[in-house]
Amino acid sequence: MANVKIVTDSSAGLTEDEIKEHHINIVPLSVMIDGTVYVERETITNEQFMEKMIDADTLPKTSQPPLGKFVDLFDELGKDGSEVVCITMMESISGTVDAARQAAQLTSTHVKVVDSQTTDRGLAFQVLAATEAAENGATPDEIVAKTIEVRDHSRLFMGVIKLDNLVAGGRISRAAGLVSNLLNIKIGLEVIDGKIEVTTKGRGMKTITKFLDMAYGEMQKAGHIASIGVSHAGAPETAEKIASHVHELFPNVPVVVRQTVPIIATHAGQGAFALMYYTD
Repeated sequence: MANVKIVTDSSAGLTEDEIKEHHINIVPLSVMIDGTVYVERETITNEQFMEKMIDADTLPKTSQPPLGKFVDLFDELGKDGSEVVCITMMESISGTVDAARQAAQLTSTHVKVVDSQTTDRGLAFQVLAATEAAENGATPDEIVAKTIEVRDHSRLFMGVIKLDNLVAGGRISRAAGLVSNLLNIKIGLEVIDGKIEVTTKGRGMKTITKFLDMAYGEMQKAGHIASIGVSHAGAPETAEKIASHVHELFPNVPVVVRQTVPIIATHAGQGAFALMYYTD
């Protein structure tokens, strides 16, 4: 029977149970480590990537999905007359959304593409909302509207402990990174309107503590929180500590804790974490 099917990319912080239960279609990104290319979710796990990144001689290189991957999937999903809503990671860090838009012009399937303006569990919030709407018989336009509603009521805070990857990836200048590392500088970031903005910068872990206290304060002022996600790049103890604290603050809100995906870990670096939530 024709319906609306949901597509996203592998940066979405979905659990395996969520993907299977809701029949969510994933287009994988790839990452190259010391000359070897790995495909997310197919030939490397998030945990395996962290181990390889730590031991790598050079910074891994990430790649958006090939245009053909999207076209083939859209064609396949539309064979029974179904339409597609495709929700991707934010345009400011990846060309994935552009590949999806181009593919939507090349396929015979009717496809609507949404830039989530976020990633990781923040993207998962939107995908799950879209899936629920589709399962309840919503039209593509209604699903897109619901996705944007969740997007506009979401926050993503990220702490970066080591700046090496941000420097190597060109996100900050090498000179600034060298000085910052020498001074033990930590930074707090927030995704605002699809852009990564530095909101906190200072020396030592007290900066991160202050940054998290600010985020917790924002959450407490936010109204009814529907869901919370905590992701990390090889820092499970930090993530669990954050998750434990937000659970104390919001005992009735589900909290999903995950090792982040390779593309985020590549840029954020070892020890980074993110706190994400949305209100309904």
